Amino acid sequence: MFDNVRDDLAATLDEIREAGLFKPERVIGSPQSAAVTVTGGGRPGEVLNFCANNYLGLADHPEVIGAAKDALDRWGYGMASVRFICGTQDVHKELEERLSAFLGQEDTILYSSCFDANGGVFETLLDERDAVISDALNHASIIDGIRLCKARRHRYANRDLADLEQQLKETADARRRLIVTDGVFSMDGYVAPLREICDLAERYDAMVMVDDSHAVGFVGPNGRGTPELHGVLDRVDIITGTLGKALGGASGGYVAARREIVALLRQRSRPYLFSNSLAPVIAAASLKVLDLVESSAELRERLAANTALFRSRMTEAGFEILPGDHPIAPVMIGDAAKAARLAELLLERGVYVIGFSFPVVPHGQARIRVQLSAAHSTEDVERVVAAFIDARAALGE
Repeated sequence: MFDNVRDDLAATLDEIREAGLFKPERVIGSPQSAAVTVTGGGRPGEVLNFCANNYLGLADHPEVIGAAKDALDRWGYGMASVRFICGTQDVHKELEERLSAFLGQEDTILYSSCFDANGGVFETLLDERDAVISDALNHASIIDGIRLCKARRHRYANRDLADLEQQLKETADARRRLIVTDGVFSMDGYVAPLREICDLAERYDAMVMVDDSHAVGFVGPNGRGTPELHGVLDRVDIITGTLGKALGGASGGYVAARREIVALLRQRSRPYLFSNSLAPVIAAASLKVLDLVESSAELRERLAANTALFRSRMTEAGFEILPGDHPIAPVMIGDAAKAARLAELLLERGVYVIGFSFPVVPHGQARIRVQLSAAHSTEDVERVVAAFIDARAALGE
């Protein structure tokens, strides 16, 4: 039987390659950092890493690593169980309490990833009597989570408040309505207009959910994310996020929300009930991350300075970068093949970045998504700009 399936799968893989959409995985032989060692494919050796979500440079921070080592001795390697059987330790409860306080929410529940967190919310809270209204550019985990529930599904154009209001009017007969948006849209670096979204939610009696994976830790005066940035921490009902980006870069996710929402998720959210507990070493290291984030603004300030420098230097050099001040800085190329070739040329020049094209982004909007980090030095940023200029010349432009 599988011989026939094998041929079909091989043909599909060939189609992916021919369309220029195949995603090779480069092997890194070093810790995640501002510079990494590529051991195979492209240009082996040390390269500057400008494509990781290591916003605060904490993935290899010595204090975080030290906390993880201590946790292995104290808590062990893994729980070998789900939370409600025998998979809950003090360290899990402490992290949930710390995240609740940090994010200004009543309670928090940990998941193995933010993908699972988004996959577990909608089915638990909504049924066929309800409606969910989702931004058109929301993350795939939100899209998949919505598919699992029986609520009516509505979509509004990216950050389009007039369209959102129209969807709210059209769902006036729903028992419950939930507006869901990314806090920061990962392909563009654009920030959702949360204050205005909350205004509409209150006017039309809807709840608001924000996936703040690309903001928590460094966006807002104290790094509490886009709700803090917009002054709506007390007006957002559900915040989902990850421990796998700015908050240490390992894995794990969470839902921080109203107390009753979290209580129901503990009883009925399938990704939570049927997944092993977050490894205690990650929970303990995440507590150290929160200590670092809350005790000093230095890393956030360094990240902001690197972001401003890169954006200004690239603009001066004539590159098109989508506007904003987020450390996701998309360098717009347009043509998919050209973006892929530019990424290869940059790797040859010691800069590790990834080109994105359809279907990840719309046709004709291929780009190199550069991601800045507090781990980068000023010299690193200047080097990557010089590499872009040199690679562009090698393309004959």
